[in-house]
Amino acid sequence: MTDLARYQDPLTIQRVLHTAATIAIVGLSGNELRASNFVGYYLKRHGYSVIPVNPRETEILGVRCYPSLSEVPGPVDIVDVFRAPAAVPQIAREAVAIGAGTLWCQFGVISIEAAQIAEDGGMTVIMDRCLKVEHARYAGRMHWLGFNTQRITSVRAGLQ
Repeated sequence: MTDLARYQDPLTIQRVLHTAATIAIVGLSGNELRASNFVGYYLKRHGYSVIPVNPRETEILGVRCYPSLSEVPGPVDIVDVFRAPAAVPQIAREAVAIGAGTLWCQFGVISIEAAQIAEDGGMTVIMDRCLKVEHARYAGRMHWLGFNTQRITSVRAGLQ
């Protein structure tokens, strides 16, 4: 097994999260029950511009959907991948071609070949990490259900 730790550095993850504005989610599903849809919804709610990339959809989360990264207008800071590992090297090539800053591969999406392509193209690579979970971890918004309750839980009932 290849050591994935180099693609999971906390300081790199924090830098990427704090400097990114636009996230293209490759494999974003229109199905609200899919993890990709929940992640896209969460990121959109937290101020990121989310661009769906899925050739089978025309609109997801109220945003126009593009069939490929090469058709996305404007700059992309993070390419978040919800696809099978075998598809990731081609996605990495497209990400390099559009000048994206980071290739982010979700849990279980591991491709050392894609990581090498992205790194050779000057991109940062984060692999086998969930963008939503990492954002929640470093923005201090992690709740047991995965969202911010806006409630301070360390205050005991009855104390003012």
